Amino acid sequence: MKTVKPVHSFDKIKLLADSRRMEILRLLMDSPATLTHLARTLKQSPAWIRHHILALESGDLIEISEVRKTGKVLEKFYRAKGGAFLLQEIVLPKSKKPPVIFSGSHDLALEEIAEHLSKHVTMLSQPVGSLDGLVYLRQGLCQISGAHILDETGEYNTPTVRHLFPDRSVELVTLAHRTQGLILAAGNPKGIKKISDIARGNVKFINRNPGSGTRLWIDAELKKQRIDSTFINGYDRAVKTHSEAAELISQKKADVSIGLQAAAHQHGLDFIPLFEERYDLVLPREHEKTLSPLLDYLQTSTFRSGLNSLTGYNASHSGEQIVP
Repeated sequence: MKTVKPVHSFDKIKLLADSRRMEILRLLMDSPATLTHLARTLKQSPAWIRHHILALESGDLIEISEVRKTGKVLEKFYRAKGGAFLLQEIVLPKSKKPPVIFSGSHDLALEEIAEHLSKHVTMLSQPVGSLDGLVYLRQGLCQISGAHILDETGEYNTPTVRHLFPDRSVELVTLAHRTQGLILAAGNPKGIKKISDIARGNVKFINRNPGSGTRLWIDAELKKQRIDSTFINGYDRAVKTHSEAAELISQKKADVSIGLQAAAHQHGLDFIPLFEERYDLVLPREHEKTLSPLLDYLQTSTFRSGLNSLTGYNASHSGEQIVP
């Protein structure tokens, strides 16, 4: 089976910005070919083809798969080094401060952290959910992630991290324990009291994006309570952050969501607590030096004081390292 090969180098991606080279590469992904075959297919001269072949070779995108001798002529067959190529390149700001990309679950405390650390690093956020954030970290698309994935064993994050990073040394540091529950319109006009009420016909629900820790909890709880998601009005309507969900409810575009108590409080909404979770930051140890200002800040009384001011946040274990 052919494989998909990630391309991270900007120089390699630049090579493929030339549509002619991209066309040659696509042909060589399908099957090996010689300069003559490619020239005939593309209706170009062999010399023209050779120029682009040398460029693709220098970028380590193609290789010689076979050399055949026909009489006195040696024919070289070229092939692509992958069945397909995934182009991945993040364009970062040019600055004296090192850019740090965060990908993972949305958290209200991260904005304050980014502002405090702005003298040391430039933090850039990409809220994609707990699971996708860890996948991005695995792929090298970010330097730090945040997760709150509850495993079937009842443990947060560590089983998932062990599964995704069996061959890499990573560090888990607790950011906070947070309270999640039902975020409700002010005054709770629909009289919602429990999870099963979100399946009532007169209730509009706002969901969280697939792969987020909250969504994983929701789906597990619906399965546990044998609630059919097809009966939930709004199950397929999802947002990426707790704040977005709370904002939609405050605008009366939805009646209920599941999210952080702090988000409900910030928007003046009602809230029914359901569970407390552990939210961890996850980072490869190779990035420890770059992220040391962040890790040091988690240990300060300034950070803990600010975190405790967020409704539903508990900073008593903030900064503790978890062994995966």
